[in-house]
Amino acid sequence: MGFTSVFQEISERYIVFVEEIPEAITQAATLERARENLQAAVELVLAANRDVCRESIGAAKVIREPLKTAGQDDETSYDT
Repeated sequence: MGFTSVFQEISERYIVFVEEIPEAITQAATLERARENLQAAVELVLAANRDVCRESIGAAKVIREPLKTAGQDDETSYDT
């Protein structure tokens, strides 16, 4: 499973967000820059969520492991 980027052109700018991570939203003058900004936004949101989680767990003994979702390696094309 991948994520879905949504681009909306408004007044010569692009607003872009990830459907599955609504906190990851940004804007830019070009599609290329919007994609770069969105990548950074997703990384920041995930890092912040990880920090909040680790703070809430504190010193508790836990097991952490990577999670791979079904079809993660598939390249999916979406309609516009």
